[in-house]
Amino acid sequence: MDQLNILVVGSSNTDMVIKAAHLPSAGETILGGEFFMNPGGKGANQAVAVARLGGKVSFICKTGNDIFGKQSLQLFQDEGIETFLFSDPHNPSGVALITIDDKAENCIVVASGANATLSPDDLKKADGAISKADFVIMQLEIPLETVVYVADRATELSAKVILNPAPACMLPDHLLEKLYLITPNQTEAEMISGIKVENIEQAKIAASIIHQKGVKNVIITLGQEGALIFSEGQYHHVPALKVSAIDTTAAGDVFNGALCVALAEGKNLIASTEFACKAAAIAVTKLGAQSSIPFRNELSLKQPVIS
Repeated sequence: MDQLNILVVGSSNTDMVIKAAHLPSAGETILGGEFFMNPGGKGANQAVAVARLGGKVSFICKTGNDIFGKQSLQLFQDEGIETFLFSDPHNPSGVALITIDDKAENCIVVASGANATLSPDDLKKADGAISKADFVIMQLEIPLETVVYVADRATELSAKVILNPAPACMLPDHLLEKLYLITPNQTEAEMISGIKVENIEQAKIAASIIHQKGVKNVIITLGQEGALIFSEGQYHHVPALKVSAIDTTAAGDVFNGALCVALAEGKNLIASTEFACKAAAIAVTKLGAQSSIPFRNELSLKQPVIS
């Protein structure tokens, strides 16, 4: 079978990361440890994940006319990603400031920059990429009107649209009705459904409500508890691998990229989610966003399991 085409439309950032003993509270200054810069952005992370895990991927994004934008393009080319990069002459490339504590938890502040100006007019210039796609995956670090435009256009062309609704925001029913699959975490699922999600039973209720809004399939990611699938009226819980986490940055992006690769290879939702959970588990054992994204051969290796 020919390899199916995956299109990622989304953000590209440069992450500036500091490791610290704990996350600062309001007004607190703390001395951190290691500092490093790493390419990131939810869209870029997902595109790199697809590429490293063996998918056939194209990526549409927007950066500033600055060193970060030029570096991003070079990195995408090095990863073998067909990139449609629009340049914003007025705004800088996106930047994320990330603090990671000793428990591998993080807090992130994003300056969207050029990501916030990726418009439907830009996407009309890249319509050839949309028309070739079998799967389209998006996130919410670009304007919602652009996400809606791409979902409408991809649906017209019979592509399957996957939305990772992060960062969390309210979504119009018109968009939800266009989705083949949505992959919220617990916070995002609560915002969309109105149901607090603190355990698997609550996740089942939230997933059912989201499905009733028009989404064909729902996968709610549950962190260390894995993921809950709701499809064709059935629930299935996929547990997470138990690993020693170092940094959870980009774990959700790796999950989504891996999920799309497996679906494009013809795996069903359960097998695809198992594949995605394994890829995400590997990612949290490494520091950084794109630096943590595993390659396909790593998924065949036995990972350290803790009780």
